[in-house]
Amino acid sequence: MRYTKLGHSDLNVSRICLGCMGFGDPGRGQHSWTIDEEHSREIIRRALELGVNFFDTAIAYQSGTSEQYVGRALRDYAKRDEVVVATKFLPRTPEEMERGVSGQEHIGKMIDTSLKNLGMDYVDLYIYHMWDWNTPVYDIMDGLNRVVTAGKVRYIGISNCFAWQIAKANCLAEKEGFAKFVSVQGHYNLIFREEEREMVPYCHEENIALTPYSALASGRLSRLPGPGGTKRAEEDTYAKFKYDATAVQDNVIISRVAELAEKLGVTMTEVSLAWLLTKVTAPVVGATKLHHIEGAVKSVEMALSDDELAYLEEPYSPHPLAGVMAQNKPSNSKEKHVWSTGDQKI
Repeated sequence: MRYTKLGHSDLNVSRICLGCMGFGDPGRGQHSWTIDEEHSREIIRRALELGVNFFDTAIAYQSGTSEQYVGRALRDYAKRDEVVVATKFLPRTPEEMERGVSGQEHIGKMIDTSLKNLGMDYVDLYIYHMWDWNTPVYDIMDGLNRVVTAGKVRYIGISNCFAWQIAKANCLAEKEGFAKFVSVQGHYNLIFREEEREMVPYCHEENIALTPYSALASGRLSRLPGPGGTKRAEEDTYAKFKYDATAVQDNVIISRVAELAEKLGVTMTEVSLAWLLTKVTAPVVGATKLHHIEGAVKSVEMALSDDELAYLEEPYSPHPLAGVMAQNKPSNSKEKHVWSTGDQKI
């Protein structure tokens, strides 16, 4: 395993981050394909053996049971100061807004619940899971700064946002003396490269870590289309929302990944992640079987030539926004977002 700094933080992270959305009680969430605690623990233990020290979960994953599985496994198999734990919080609920719960109060409640689930005193990286158009950005950044100051969070990150959103939020944080986002977790892989328009160059300029999710396009970049797919491939409706199985340009790229993997004597997973590792800090790679994490770790030692990288990239054509980012907009056309810095609005 290789390690690197997470942006301008002092967190030393493995080049592969184990994504834990596949862990948790399937009866407690929207995903029927998640795995139980016994099998989750096996994968976490194997990841640690392979040198992975970076783990990503969220309070939303199976109603907090993913956090619980991860927390218990890490307590049993690792020393707390030798792992980097990231979790995420969701926007305020309509019920909270009705009751007048502020953004600051919401974040305080969310981190306390996550820490209880994890059985930890702090998380290393606390991630704003998706943009909240109904809460002033001042309240979000102030709330995050409060949990950092309280010692419950070491650093903050953001997921599912546009470059202008993180730029504006970090500008506000700098003005107010708040903690700034050190990482971005966006949707980025060989068949979905829209992050390269603005987010990737912005993050390189500002030394903000890129830790993309869907690194293997929900498995599409790890196998050829056809029979013999996984339970997730059959049942993950959100993945089907993000990717069009009939997209010609995507299938051309997938075929090139398979061709190159055969030529090099490696797996498609290794080729796909080796490409992504030339672009980002640490991709978030989900695993529901031992060979998933083993293949991901192998990619770290793989070096593709410039010609091979170009061959994989050449067929790409622009895509429309997909998944959460397609929904990153005010909930109705009449709603306007207020950028508030206390009494001042920007």
